[in-house]
Amino acid sequence: MKTIFKIGITILFLSACLVSNAQSKERYIRRGNSDYKNENYSEAEVNYKASLNEKYNYKALFNLGDAYYKQGNFEEAANSFQEIIDRNVPDEVQADAYYNLGNCLMEQEKYAEAFESYKNCLKMNPNDDDARYNLEYARQKMILQQQQQNQENQEQNETEKNEEEQNQQQNQQQNQQDQQENQEQQEQQQNQQEQQEQHMSKEDAERMLQALENREKETMDKMNEAKAAKMQKRRIQKDW
Repeated sequence: MKTIFKIGITILFLSACLVSNAQSKERYIRRGNSDYKNENYSEAEVNYKASLNEKYNYKALFNLGDAYYKQGNFEEAANSFQEIIDRNVPDEVQADAYYNLGNCLMEQEKYAEAFESYKNCLKMNPNDDDARYNLEYARQKMILQQQQQNQENQEQNETEKNEEEQNQQQNQQQNQQDQQENQEQQEQQQNQQEQQEQHMSKEDAERMLQALENREKETMDKMNEAKAAKMQKRRIQKDW
């Protein structure tokens, strides 16, 4: 991109402003132009702002945009040139404002917007070769930026897809692990239940055996009692 920057009209016609009866705003502009020429852009900014505080002047605003640009404050510079474009100014000034606005947008990597600014500049001044050169440069940068954005989007999509697949795999593994743990827990509970049932069956068997023994003992006791009673009865008969 060509780095040619359109300089404010007040700088080109500095001598026209150097009159003894100039108003205060024009004195601020002259001081700003002097600072700008000496590359003291921060002081130039102060003087241009002071001039604008007195009364709006598109020349001072144009030069303020230049001062912003030289200080690397491209956003404020763009705002200044956009304000000029939005106001009723001569076509030549508006064309230059479009050109400088394009440069500010290029510095901010806003290539699509810069492309439109250079295109508008050429509509108003078709003979501006610098604008035509920068228009093509902005178009190429715009395409490259879009390709880069598409690649980044594709990489982002692939990353998200890989993360989703990894999450699904982890969830599947976790589900399998949970199922295995549940199955092991169920088997453990079943084993405990079987052991309890076996233990209870053994106790029941012992109780049944004890009951049988008790019944058998009771039966023997009754038989012995009956036998003893019978023998006693017989003895009494013999005694007779």
